[in-house]
Amino acid sequence: MYLDNAATAQKPHVVIDTLSRFYEHDNANVHRGLHALSNRATEAYEGARARVARFINATDPAEIVFTRGTTESINLVAASWGGANLKPGDVILLTEMEHHSNMVPWQLIAQRTGAKIRYLPVVGANVEGGLDLAQLDALLTPEVKLFAFTHVSNTVGNLNPAALLCGQARARGIVTVVDGAQAIGHMPVDVRAIGCDFYAFSGHKMAGVTGIGALYGRRALLDAMPPYQGGGGMISVVEYDGAKWKPSPERFEAGTPNFADAVALGAACDYLDALGRTAIAQHDAALAKIAYEKLSGLPGIRILGPKTERVGITSFAFSEVHAHDIVTFADEDGIALRGGHHCNQPLMKKIGLTSTTRASFYVYNTEQEIDVLVASLRRILKFFGVS
Repeated sequence: MYLDNAATAQKPHVVIDTLSRFYEHDNANVHRGLHALSNRATEAYEGARARVARFINATDPAEIVFTRGTTESINLVAASWGGANLKPGDVILLTEMEHHSNMVPWQLIAQRTGAKIRYLPVVGANVEGGLDLAQLDALLTPEVKLFAFTHVSNTVGNLNPAALLCGQARARGIVTVVDGAQAIGHMPVDVRAIGCDFYAFSGHKMAGVTGIGALYGRRALLDAMPPYQGGGGMISVVEYDGAKWKPSPERFEAGTPNFADAVALGAACDYLDALGRTAIAQHDAALAKIAYEKLSGLPGIRILGPKTERVGITSFAFSEVHAHDIVTFADEDGIALRGGHHCNQPLMKKIGLTSTTRASFYVYNTEQEIDVLVASLRRILKFFGVS
């Protein structure tokens, strides 16, 4: 029973078959060969780029840069845009619920450029109030050049009002970066409606394979940014004393790209759209609501995040049983959970925890599995003498 979907989702046969079929029939390096096989591979790779662009309603396929995933996408923006635009005295605004992947890259670029980092606080002992939006106006000062935040919290299950946050930032000329790792495969994502400048996500959390993801960036910003890495494929001319770059997205895809996995990512987009992303969001939310209600009856439990309007992530803690013990004992019952700080160490420290147990749901999970989870937790608590 797999309840660790926030870490990675299981892969449908159509995605696995697409990857296998590509390697069996279309494998050749892209953008380099003149032979028919290379042309076919290139067409499939660029077709995947166009498919991903449609999936998030980007204006142009050229606004999609293929990366290894959310982490690399955010690092690309931090190193390239941040390195070119930030200076001493500038401010990067984050939130207190950010995953380390949307925190550490900004800490690194702040150290390099002399910029400072501020945080939009969270509300409530269990973060049940989400972000403290009442403080947003006061924090969006003229010194703020960039605002980066998560669309959906990987730990507390909050769905943040991305369009509202981006709208307030854009009105002040502030660049926005949205970490979409936990949203991309679970709900409709429309980058034009959100109004963000950058949107980062991973394929493996949306039924795609590992090692592929994407960065959406507004074309004007991408074209003004310096390269992230150098090598073949991203250059137009190379001389002994320098080089010139291709426009985006090629500028940011140095070396042989992960073309086969990109094609499989396109298949994942087809799969999710066939299911209907609104239906997926409703399914996940319904399971999260049921999980909250049924878990609330357990003795000594502390459930993080909102009581209503949850996404498919439920993190909880017991004062007398460590999360690692919960996960280990649940595994004996055939249940896959996640225990730890979930790459949210600062948030854990703020709310007085070192770790939580996380159950995260996806399209193939059912209400009956929540009943199995609750029964397992009751067994574990009884073993540890908690009643």
